[in-house]
Amino acid sequence: MNGFTIYPAIDIRGGKCVRLLQGDYDKETVYGDSPADMAESFASQGASWIHMVDLDGAKAGSPVNDSLVIKAASSLSANIQVGGGIRSERDIVYYLEKGIKRVILGSIAVSDPAFTKEMLKKYAASIAIGIDAKDGMAATHGWLETSQVKAVELGKALADAGAETFIFTDIATDGMLSGPNVDAVSAMAEETGKSVIASGGISSLEDLVQLSKLSGLGVAGAIVGKAIYTGRFSVRDALNEVDS
Repeated sequence: MNGFTIYPAIDIRGGKCVRLLQGDYDKETVYGDSPADMAESFASQGASWIHMVDLDGAKAGSPVNDSLVIKAASSLSANIQVGGGIRSERDIVYYLEKGIKRVILGSIAVSDPAFTKEMLKKYAASIAIGIDAKDGMAATHGWLETSQVKAVELGKALADAGAETFIFTDIATDGMLSGPNVDAVSAMAEETGKSVIASGGISSLEDLVQLSKLSGLGVAGAIVGKAIYTGRFSVRDALNEVDS
């Protein structure tokens, strides 16, 4: 299916590949000691993009595991998008100059709209806006706080400011293998008129097929983490399913 990309996810904490349940740092499972090896495995299965998150960076407010992300980017042909603690222009430029294809602005998109708009003006195609929603409201700071901004309204405002790509996570589904919030994802795509990458809850190949059928609406891809790590399907399986 054209226009739908699978993004296998690598979340880094303490230098290792981990998954958190609903963003809770106390509910962590370690899946590998080397993020670079994991990225290489995903790329060898055909992934054209890999989604990497610096969890320590998200908590610290500035990149912590950046050297591991850059190592993966420099050794692979796959494109890397990275999030976690990117809150200054210096961080953005640093990653882009090191070969990262796309940087993700998350909490800062809520807390500092002026900065976010300025960055979109300068680096639009190289920036994805990460919107994490809890009960329809945008959440910030590694999901520890919930703002008073409706997720869709935030998306529309940032689309008007030049955002081309959004990563939309419904926190209630993240790491739960309960299926994605398809309605919320498609609403974000329709309301913003931009590309939206779905994140959270994907548990089966059927979930990916369902989302890929919305590519015409602007649902441009899906981030897959726990389902791959727990062996529900492989990256290769996922790519074959949505390309068939």
